[in-house]
Amino acid sequence: MKKQGTAGQAGSGEGSFTEINEAEGKITIDHGPIAAVGWPAMTKAFSADEDSMDKVAVGDRVTFEFQTTEGGGGELTAIAKQ
Repeated sequence: MKKQGTAGQAGSGEGSFTEINEAEGKITIDHGPIAAVGWPAMTKAFSADEDSMDKVAVGDRVTFEFQTTEGGGGELTAIAKQ
């Protein structure tokens, strides 16, 4: 298992889009475990650009790719409706 919280790791997952926070530039996803980065199932806010925010609506099932950031965060690199 990868060390949790290491910046620069790539991961992908599936989940439900639960919230958008345009002011903070974050999308929240309720996702299953992501073994590639050692994350259990959780609801997590990811940094996202405006284009990513425009692709989804609350309640959508999504697949997504991300890079981990310092402090255990994540930045979306791709998102699509299932």
